[in-house]
Amino acid sequence: MSEASHPAATSPVAETAPDGTLVFHPDRQQLKLRPLKAWHHFRQLLKDKENTEEVFKIFESLPSRDLEARSRRFVLSATGQRIRETEPYLPDLLDDHDALRKLPQGSVAHAYLDFMESQGLTAAGLVAEYDKFQADRPKYGDLFEWYLNRYRDTHDLLHVLTGYSRDALGEQCVLAFSHGQNGGLGNLFIAYAGGLHMMKNFADGAPVMAAVREGQRLGKACPRVAEMSIRDLLKQPLEEARKAMDITPPKLYQQCHEEWRAKGIDPFDLLAPRKELAAA
Repeated sequence: MSEASHPAATSPVAETAPDGTLVFHPDRQQLKLRPLKAWHHFRQLLKDKENTEEVFKIFESLPSRDLEARSRRFVLSATGQRIRETEPYLPDLLDDHDALRKLPQGSVAHAYLDFMESQGLTAAGLVAEYDKFQADRPKYGDLFEWYLNRYRDTHDLLHVLTGYSRDALGEQCVLAFSHGQNGGLGNLFIAYAGGLHMMKNFADGAPVMAAVREGQRLGKACPRVAEMSIRDLLKQPLEEARKAMDITPPKLYQQCHEEWRAKGIDPFDLLAPRKELAAA
């Protein structure tokens, strides 16, 4: 998931890429670490896990301190400049379903489309949620913003590559995977706070926290997806892409699902058995 917004560049000189685009806009403000605010927004998120705006607010409250240097390295690299030329705006590529369906069966593109269509999702829809969050915040149009947007726009692709679905545990595991790849206190906080909440209230003995830690390990072993050519990745056979990226099946996540189903619990509606008990 996108990390919303981050610390300002500290250099007194406005650095630019070879084409003249600012790397960091000089007006960017340094964000402050606000853990209590993050906790407040996490509690709001627990009330509605689909409320993406609360996720963005958590990331804003827990800014990543190494993201500036990492983004600078990438956007100024030859690879970063090439990708920016071929993929200036990922939602246009990801939402062109007609073009993606023309790619081979079994490709990452087909798996992505199947996932997005089954969930009723679009890349543009996530952008719209982010834009609502950003409505009263400035946009800078710098390369840092472009880099951050790639984290946002590849979030659902991570679900496809890892095999984590959009159930409550799957979302925690994807965020843990993201932390393994990219760091960021926001990813770590939501993944583990969400996992602890599940373990306390819904786990029924399933290895929830171990599954979250497994996601973090898998992400650490995988190259950063946001820094890859998504156009090239979509063309690859899904299993070959996973093998090349060292993404192995999330065994503990699958174990949690199996244990829940054996007890008559739907992993996609962990509250259901408790609702039925309350009704009885």
